Amino acid sequence: MMRRSSLLTAWLLALGLVCHCALHHVPAAAAAAVTLSTASRWIVDEGGDRVKLTCVNWPSHLEPMLAEGLNKRPVGAIAADVAAMGFNCVRLTWPTFMVTNASYSSLTVEQSFQRLNLTDSLAGIRANNPDVVDMKLIDAFKSVVRSLGDNNLMVILDNHVSKPGWCCAPGDGNGFFGDGNFEPDVWVDGLTRMATMFAGVPNVVGMSLRNELRGPRQNSNDWYKYMQRGAEAVHAANPRVLVILSGLSFDNDLAFLASRQVSLSFARKAAFEVHWYSFSNGQEWASGNPNEACARIGASVSRRALYLLNQGWPVILSEFGVDNRGGNVNDNRYYGCAAAVAADLDLDWALWTLQGSYYLREGVLDLDEVYGVLDRAWSGARNATALRRVQALQRPLRGPGYAEAAPYEMLFHPAKGLCVVRPSLTRPLELGPCGETEAWAYAERDGRLALRDNPLLCLHAEGAGRPVRLGLPCPDDRSRWRLVSDSKLHIAANASSSSASGTGMLCLDVGADGRSVVTNPCRCLSGDSSCDPESQWFKLVTSTRSVAAREMLLSQLPLKLQSSKIRSL
Repeated sequence: MMRRSSLLTAWLLALGLVCHCALHHVPAAAAAAVTLSTASRWIVDEGGDRVKLTCVNWPSHLEPMLAEGLNKRPVGAIAADVAAMGFNCVRLTWPTFMVTNASYSSLTVEQSFQRLNLTDSLAGIRANNPDVVDMKLIDAFKSVVRSLGDNNLMVILDNHVSKPGWCCAPGDGNGFFGDGNFEPDVWVDGLTRMATMFAGVPNVVGMSLRNELRGPRQNSNDWYKYMQRGAEAVHAANPRVLVILSGLSFDNDLAFLASRQVSLSFARKAAFEVHWYSFSNGQEWASGNPNEACARIGASVSRRALYLLNQGWPVILSEFGVDNRGGNVNDNRYYGCAAAVAADLDLDWALWTLQGSYYLREGVLDLDEVYGVLDRAWSGARNATALRRVQALQRPLRGPGYAEAAPYEMLFHPAKGLCVVRPSLTRPLELGPCGETEAWAYAERDGRLALRDNPLLCLHAEGAGRPVRLGLPCPDDRSRWRLVSDSKLHIAANASSSSASGTGMLCLDVGADGRSVVTNPCRCLSGDSSCDPESQWFKLVTSTRSVAAREMLLSQLPLKLQSSKIRSL
């Protein structure tokens, strides 16, 4: 007969409650006054621990040359909102001419708005941010940076355009070196001035050399010539900041670096950036099968940019985002795929965008920005559901300083921004915060999807429309899972006795309550462009973070089973 403690240990093992992990250093939250460098593909702090950049874009490059929204709210309140939403960084845009052209750099905020006849916006600035009205534009820009630092937010200074205005069009004169408004010497001078000006500002941690190079003049030879020159100028003026280089074709293309890498005099201070929107591929998401589009476009983004991660370079997804009204099919299908890629690679990123409106964009006053995190009044989230799913990408999953546990898989639902969790010992699996995830292990060879710390407990399909369960043991096809679509986001078990549209497969799905995890006949696997598979998209994502689920479940045991002897098992 087994001793009571042995029986109890076996029971706890079966429930997956016993932890076989050591304690590891847990990095503190990234402070604004951090100095960043690189360690292979990771961005790290002075101690070598990873700092995951989870930024939001805040434009200051349009004609008024003032950070958007200061007519709606006090700058400190906006910065506090950014921090409260979980972002740790702002990609703050600026135009070259703001610091190189006296006809712009000499202007105060009041003069800038008066020359554009933005009387209503100026009145709003007087009411909400009276201190900036008489400031020179660059001093107002500094005050925004300072407010972000006061809220513990890092800043990346992004040279968005040369001549102030909306970006971007192929022939707008701002696209490539030698264009009408893009003289290389002036550009380098602007970078040098900004790098020097902010050398002593601790929360300015990076400088992006140029946004979305484009147009008929673009070519890789000039890219190397001038981007390397710009990078050296920034580093010479401010060796503390991370230097971020963008690619060609609206920052969609870094493929040319596969055959010839940049040559810089400094090391561990350079990273690359890439942009990825649904419209980067026209209407392919809406007009084609979403799984096929995800596989095809995701592979293209990897070939053109993300391959650099494997070559030991950080790649920041510095612009991505969707129409937050929720009705854009192209955007909705794209987002699930892009979020799956971002989670799978644990990318650094900057969401487009913060602003709920613009002072002036392309001749329109107070234009509503439907991609904005904030609503038009700048008073709250435009779409709380969309914000929550982006927040799921803010938590670092692995990298230097985050070896808190042996590698395991999370079952991540990108369209929801949630993971499969076990809320209690008695309730079925459901979607919940990824910080409360179970630690899963997937064996592709035999299809077993089980708890990492107890492979006896594996995921089991119970039938169409029914919740999945953790089974012990795993004897049949309904506990053998395969990735069955081109996107690799459909996780399916065989169920030949079900009415699965003749496919004999049941896919993980979200139940009608929006939270339970069920199986349903797999849909939209290929061909069909009219259906949306997002509820059935789950991504196996690797993490080395500590597993909170075990401690949560242990706390739910009867008190007599929570003795120090039990907890020491």
